[in-house]
Amino acid sequence: MTLTQRLFARILPTLIVAIAVVGFFAYRSATREIDNIYDAQLINDANVLWSLMQHPLTRPDNRPTIQVPDLDFNMDNQLALNEDADDYADAHSFRAWKGDTLAFASSNAFPAGLSRFKAGFSETVNNGARWRIYSLPIPDTDISIEVAEEINLREGLVENILLNLAFPLVVLIPVIAVIIWMAITNGLSNMKELVSQIRTRTPDDLSVIATSGLPRDLAPLVHSLNNLLRRLGRSLTMERRFSDLAAHQLRTPQAGIKLLLQLFDRADSEDERRALLKDLVVSNERAMHLIEQLLRLARVSHQPLQLGSVSLRDIASASLADFAVLLNARHFDVGLRGAPEALVQTDRALLRIMIDNLLDNAIKYSGDAGKIEVRIEPGERGWRLSIMDSGPGIPPDQREAAFQRFNRLDTGAGDGAGLGLPIVADIANRLEIALSLGTSEWGRGLRVDLDIVGA
Repeated sequence: MTLTQRLFARILPTLIVAIAVVGFFAYRSATREIDNIYDAQLINDANVLWSLMQHPLTRPDNRPTIQVPDLDFNMDNQLALNEDADDYADAHSFRAWKGDTLAFASSNAFPAGLSRFKAGFSETVNNGARWRIYSLPIPDTDISIEVAEEINLREGLVENILLNLAFPLVVLIPVIAVIIWMAITNGLSNMKELVSQIRTRTPDDLSVIATSGLPRDLAPLVHSLNNLLRRLGRSLTMERRFSDLAAHQLRTPQAGIKLLLQLFDRADSEDERRALLKDLVVSNERAMHLIEQLLRLARVSHQPLQLGSVSLRDIASASLADFAVLLNARHFDVGLRGAPEALVQTDRALLRIMIDNLLDNAIKYSGDAGKIEVRIEPGERGWRLSIMDSGPGIPPDQREAAFQRFNRLDTGAGDGAGLGLPIVADIANRLEIALSLGTSEWGRGLRVDLDIVGA
């Protein structure tokens, strides 16, 4: 079901129900108003009859009941010219009582055997028809005027009014349905154009969608789509750039290994072969390190987050333990300071990759007998983990460029792939960790501060 059909299926029944509810309340209101009007007419008729019959009713003589003939006989059958008026006349009757004697009565009045009614309004059934009666007692006399009206007359009037009102509405429902359909179709035309514009785009077309002429309700959606397209464009650009740079970086060590293998095959002495074999091992380790860094970078970008409570001291000591053999072999001065109660809310695996990369960089650039210190202390967002080394450090004007992929800084030490700090920056961005670079407390070397939200 399309959106137009869904909206139409919801709006039209609602409109029909609304018409039915309005009709119900109109029926109740019309019935109440007509009852009031007809009751007032009964009161007026009773007073008119008293004014006309006052003289004969107040005479002292007692005469037999006088039956008043139908008006259509007295007026030369004038009411017969209009059947509705004749029916209206037949639906009315009156009686005039003088004491317990029926003095006057219309031709269609209740029989004399039906005693006089109490003062005010009342209802009764006569010959299968319901009647409403108004009895007017004359003060200081024993005279009472009764005016009766058939209730079917009122109900028929209400039904006729509602029928005359409902018939045009029923006829208008198809017209209203067509108008609603056209209004919905026209209202959704902008959305259909937007869908068509997106559908007809090629996979490589990530240009922003024009927002001119769009309704205000669609503007936030288009802005969100444009933001998504911009982020997707940046992501694809970075992926392409990463693929190109990775291919270039992997080509260099592989070309070196190939050249060394060719030289190894042409070597004339055993000493030359040993030297070439040593160079082959170094080149292979460099290639393996680059591949490992690329795999880490891919893992950072696609690994789902598993947030939990992590002890900073435990994870830092575990990372230092993995580097223990290398640190001891190169006679490093290593320190770990910090409270054991430091807990943070983060992804343990990604934080471990982050610390491993920072320690790997610190060891690589510090040289033998260097100094590394890991410090844990309270920070602005919870806890701060700092890693300081005794290497050459990074000048302030190069610290921003240090987070760019495959960007090797001119520090005079090491020959890394230029992925260590970019991996750290990517993890910090995913884990919402504040990352900053500075200088070690002993005046030389790099200090990396990680501000992490506490658990």
